[in-house]
Amino acid sequence: MNLLLFGAPGTGKGTQSSYLISYYKLIHISTGDLFRKALRENTELGLQARSYMDRGDLVPDSIVIALIEEVLSPISGRIKSFGDSRSTDKSVDIKSHKGFILDGFPRTLAQAESLDSLLDKLKLILDAVLYLKVLKSVLVERIVGRRVAEKSGYVYHVKFKPPRQEGICDKSGEPLIHRNDDKEEIVKQRLKAYWKQTTPLIEYYRKKDILFELDGCGSPEEVFSRIKTVISTFDC
Repeated sequence: MNLLLFGAPGTGKGTQSSYLISYYKLIHISTGDLFRKALRENTELGLQARSYMDRGDLVPDSIVIALIEEVLSPISGRIKSFGDSRSTDKSVDIKSHKGFILDGFPRTLAQAESLDSLLDKLKLILDAVLYLKVLKSVLVERIVGRRVAEKSGYVYHVKFKPPRQEGICDKSGEPLIHRNDDKEEIVKQRLKAYWKQTTPLIEYYRKKDILFELDGCGSPEEVFSRIKTVISTFDC
C-alpha cells in the first residue's frame, strides 16, 4: 500500500503519519528527513543539495526526486501495491515493509508529474492520496496556541495540552517558547501560501480518482479511525 498524505500546517499530519507508519508497516519518506540524512552523510546528492542551499537557492526537483529514488529503488521489487493490477508476481516479499507513505512531497504540479514518472519507472503505483481538511479558524487556533521546549522538542498547547506549570516543560523543566512561525500573522500567511500551492495538486489527484478527503477535526484517534475506514475500501 503506497500513500501520499496531504494536510496544511496544524492538521495533525505528523501524528497521522506516525500512526500509519506503525499500523500498516509503511516506509516513511519525508523529503526533509532525506535532505538532513544526505547532508549529514555528505553523500553525492547531499553535496549537490548543499551547493544550492548555501547560495540560498531552492534545491532543484531533480535532486529531490533522485533522493526519493534512492529510497524506493532497493525496495521496489519487495513492495506490492494493493492497487497494482499489473503485478502478477504473487510471491513478492513484503515481510519487512508493506508499502510507503510520502510526507511533504510533492508540493507542485511539476513535482507530482516527476513523481509519477519515477513510480512508473519503478513499477509502483500510488494507491491513495489522503487529504486532511480542517477549517482555517481551527488551524489558526491549533498552531498559534503551540508552545515548544526548544532543546527537547516536546510540544504543548495553551488550550488543548497545557503544561502543569505555565511556561515550563513537564519533562525537561526547560522554558517553553512561542516560535515566530507559530504567531498569528505568520500562520495566516503560511496557510494562504499552502492553499495556493496545493489546490492544483488536489485537483490533479482528484482527476486520477485516488483522492480521499477526510475530516481532520476531533481527537487523533478519531481521525485515524476515519483514515482506516477509507483504506479498508481499497485494502486487500
